[in-house]
Amino acid sequence: MNKINQVLSISALALSVVIPVSSFAQTAMDHSKMGMSHPAAMTDGEIKKLDVTNGKVTIKHGDILHMDMPGMTMVFTVKDKSLLSQVKPGDKVKFMVVNEGGKLVVTDIQPAQ
Repeated sequence: MNKINQVLSISALALSVVIPVSSFAQTAMDHSKMGMSHPAAMTDGEIKKLDVTNGKVTIKHGDILHMDMPGMTMVFTVKDKSLLSQVKPGDKVKFMVVNEGGKLVVTDIQPAQ
């Protein structure tokens, strides 16, 4: 009986540690849950790298409020490659990003004022 109590105690302790961590891991950065809790708006950022050939831009950005996304540095695809001719690495910008079928796409980039 003493062995059963030990096994049950250890199992209960293990579950109390695993359950909260697993539920956090599922919600930590789930792109499918990026809703429109705020109206879409331009986000501040800094151009870090351009890949004009592939239509990609690396931007260090602030919080993207309309997607509930914290600030970070990310590679985005641009909707129109001509947007990349307006900027160069180091430029401070405002940009619009949308979720198109789970893919984050930059639809507008403008120099910051």
